[in-house]
Amino acid sequence: MIIEAILKINPDAVVTVTGDNIDTCEIEWHNGAPISKDDIKAQLPAVEQEIADAAAKKIADKESANAKLKALGLTDDEIEAIK
Repeated sequence: MIIEAILKINPDAVVTVTGDNIDTCEIEWHNGAPISKDDIKAQLPAVEQEIADAAAKKIADKESANAKLKALGLTDDEIEAIK
């Protein structure tokens, strides 16, 4: 998630991150100017929300697809068979 936050700030950044805690991780900058950990930390809630939104969309899309297949007359067993 730290790399995703960095890329939200600078999509061209090339970094290596060791660790998953922003306060204790080590960031090696390969391209671009370093970004402060405070700036990265400020982006983490937005990244977390994007991940949650993507997961919710995937669930909603699956439910929608199943409902459409049922509306076409497929049974639950037939729907499972084509997954």
